[in-house]
Amino acid sequence: QVQLVESGGGLVQAGGSLRLSCAASGRTWTMGWFRQAPGKEREFVAANNWSGDNTYYADSVKGRFTISRDNAKNNLYLQMNSLKPEDTAVYYCAASNNMAVTASTLQYASWGQGTQVTVSS
Repeated sequence: QVQLVESGGGLVQAGGSLRLSCAASGRTWTMGWFRQAPGKEREFVAANNWSGDNTYYADSVKGRFTISRDNAKNNLYLQMNSLKPEDTAVYYCAASNNMAVTASTLQYASWGQGTQVTVSS
């Protein structure tokens, strides 16, 4: 399993932007972002594969968030624009060597510690 470290969270006003980063200790095929708000289950945000030709977004973030990778650095990013208060959550980076790009938490073997994103109204 790879080690994952997220960064880039913070406090932002509604309509603002943040860019999350995830540094992986090694190469993985599929990487994704999930989030968990207080009192709620962890939910899928976005994921893509190594080549970037298979990308999948949750409907709630489609058109506002963009996932990308720098494979040379083993880094994953999440550009978040037009943020809403309902985007407030702890955001987690996840990695899988399963070739399927999936929204299921069960498919991801490695998880970061999370980074807090708070969007004020």
